[in-house]
Amino acid sequence: MAKMNSLMDAAIIEELYAASGAGVPIRLNVRGICCLRPGVPGLSENIRVVSIVDRYLEHSRAFVFHNGGDREVYLSSADWMPRNLDRRVELMFPQLQEECGGRVIKALEAQFADNQKARQLLPDGAYQGITPGKAAPFRAQEALYQALRAEHDRIRSTPPSRFVPLERQ
Repeated sequence: MAKMNSLMDAAIIEELYAASGAGVPIRLNVRGICCLRPGVPGLSENIRVVSIVDRYLEHSRAFVFHNGGDREVYLSSADWMPRNLDRRVELMFPQLQEECGGRVIKALEAQFADNQKARQLLPDGAYQGITPGKAAPFRAQEALYQALRAEHDRIRSTPPSRFVPLERQ
């Protein structure tokens, strides 16, 4: 699973195609330019690409890999494009705390469940809106915003901890 603004790097696209050909299911949330073509038989049938453009301009880049069965979550400053990977200093770091990694995955899963603002990239390069079908309407940015507001309200209602110095005896 990955979320970024642009996917243009030919070498990474080739590796994604190879992983798809090996049977790896891949879900990408690419907000902007995407040079990969998902759903092409014999090439990328295990790849799904969605794009969400909604109220909030998002710049997050998150990546989840299953390395030999071990889940690894990374956050990054770079999109997968040559100028970011070859000509800039960018950073990518692992999210080592299980709780924080879980929150990243939950946010990504919410975006892949969006059926209001998400558009799916088709094999021919066109985008198509996602219809809810029998699922309830779900707008990822709104759901994530409401969850953050609830967390903020919970934290604000919790009395703060106060430092009380120990007195010498």
